[in-house]
Amino acid sequence: MDKQEVKIPEAVATLKYARISSRKVKIVADLIRGKNVDEALSIVKFTPKAASEIVEKLLKSAIANAENNHSMTHAKLYVAEIYANQGPTLKRIRPAAKGSAVRIRKRTSHITIVLRERD
Repeated sequence: MDKQEVKIPEAVATLKYARISSRKVKIVADLIRGKNVDEALSIVKFTPKAASEIVEKLLKSAIANAENNHSMTHAKLYVAEIYANQGPTLKRIRPAAKGSAVRIRKRTSHITIVLRERD
């Protein structure tokens, strides 16, 4: 017996190599997960975190993808998934005491937002 898979339409927006730690992005991501799109935009707009500006831009991109590419209605959209994974770390060297060197790790992240329609 073959089961037919029902494909749920979803719109995805991904930002790779964002120059911010994934740990900082996850704080903002947890605030908007599961929320309606308009509510999520207003939360992100007034959150005083460095990652909120990046997430806001990505969320707007995901909304545009949903409306233009997948012909979804704006009123029904919600943030189904949002996650931030660790990207490659840029390693830099800073001079330290007694002629030694200290390594600076500039972390990057890959952020993904998935939007779906509510029934």
